[in-house]
Amino acid sequence: MNTALSRLNTIFAFTLSVMAGLTFLCFLSTFFNEHKADVAINTGKVIVKNVPDYSAGREKNDLGFVVFDLQTDILFLDCPWLLTTFLPQGIFNWNVKQLFLYLFAEYETEDHKLNQVVIWDKIIKRGENSVLDYKKANTKYYFWDFGNGLRSNKNVTLSLSWNVIPNAGTLPKIQGVGQHKIEFPSEYSPNRFQ
Repeated sequence: MNTALSRLNTIFAFTLSVMAGLTFLCFLSTFFNEHKADVAINTGKVIVKNVPDYSAGREKNDLGFVVFDLQTDILFLDCPWLLTTFLPQGIFNWNVKQLFLYLFAEYETEDHKLNQVVIWDKIIKRGENSVLDYKKANTKYYFWDFGNGLRSNKNVTLSLSWNVIPNAGTLPKIQGVGQHKIEFPSEYSPNRFQ
């Protein structure tokens, strides 16, 4: 009844239970961190073109071009009082492997109440420089609108968000503190497609 195999099974099950409990305690130690940081976004050149979208059957859709400035220090944030006593300040603590940052535009059109388009992203791993200071950066991805909702749109909001990739625990989606509203021009910019 008490064979070596059953004893190994008991030791293995007990070890897994202890590891699961320790992992849960690790998760709880950083669960209440807010992971917020101030973000400063500004735009320079903003133009809109009406070009054929070849993936959608050559219909003409709006394509926005945005040149932006982005400044933030991911390490700086205000933690709750109790957590600053035991843990280092900043989003990067011992339970964070990396951050996935993305800049997105959010706007409303007549056809769609909510439009969200990711126009830039970056992965920051632990130990890398977490201070972002971009001047006159171009979008990384095309800013397509499904239709003609960018021209004369006066209420497009740029925001920076990030996903915290932890060693143990949930994957929170955090929005930075600070947004920037842009206005697209009322005339299409001339291009070779028209």
